[in-house]
Amino acid sequence: MPYDNFTKLRSFLVPDTDPSFIFDAPRYSELAVKNADTYQNADPFPHIVLNDFIDIDVSRHIASAFPKPEDADDWVICDHNNAQKRYQHDETFLPIPLRRMLREFNSRQFLLFLETLTGIENLIPDPYFIGGGAHISGTGDFLKIHADFNWHDKLLLHRRINAIVYFNEDWDEDWGGELELWDKAMTSAVVKIAPHIGRIAIFNVDQDSNHGHPHPLKTPKDTYRKALNLYYYTRLRDEAEIHDPHFTLYKTQSPFAIGLGDTYRNRSNDADE
Repeated sequence: MPYDNFTKLRSFLVPDTDPSFIFDAPRYSELAVKNADTYQNADPFPHIVLNDFIDIDVSRHIASAFPKPEDADDWVICDHNNAQKRYQHDETFLPIPLRRMLREFNSRQFLLFLETLTGIENLIPDPYFIGGGAHISGTGDFLKIHADFNWHDKLLLHRRINAIVYFNEDWDEDWGGELELWDKAMTSAVVKIAPHIGRIAIFNVDQDSNHGHPHPLKTPKDTYRKALNLYYYTRLRDEAEIHDPHFTLYKTQSPFAIGLGDTYRNRSNDADE
């Protein structure tokens, strides 16, 4: 089986802190299978928070690779009433460890993890990282509660899933920066997620997936909230979920496509043996 030589393969090809191939590890398929019901039935909308999702040594390596705002002029700056932050979705401006990590989150193995966890088949990653990529926020920065764009104008796909991975060691929750998931009526935050290192937050995207970190950060000088934001899409979507634009839906799936997911999910059983 492909996983039998996973550890040996990593030891030959990459150092322990390199993110390459990490989603080949069988623990990820096991996590997806075990948490699928929890994810799909979560309130206020399908979501999950998984701690220690990325190995601590790898996470520290990624965290150290984030350029600080004062060390790079290439951050895209958001500075308006609804958001104050920096991000970079052009990977050519990012250090190699961040580029490799981003590509792992666009890999076949991570897509199969997401499909198993969320129950949404035929997910497609965004190689352009539009609106995603590396995000960094400092003191005073914020992102007001919002529902994300639901359509990728270049790929012509429906946005379905967000995955946000945090790289903040020794984060003091008094600094703020919690990702808040709000109810449909926008009355209150139902879930608050502190941005601790190695933690991932995954959630569905639709018209009512209200989220953000609306309170200005209170971090010390030179301390930043670091995250990688990944977005995933499908070509088709249930008609009831489509708001604008609307296209004809053809709901077909080949036995081969179904088999990819079945094979992946079966590997979680091998991890238990």
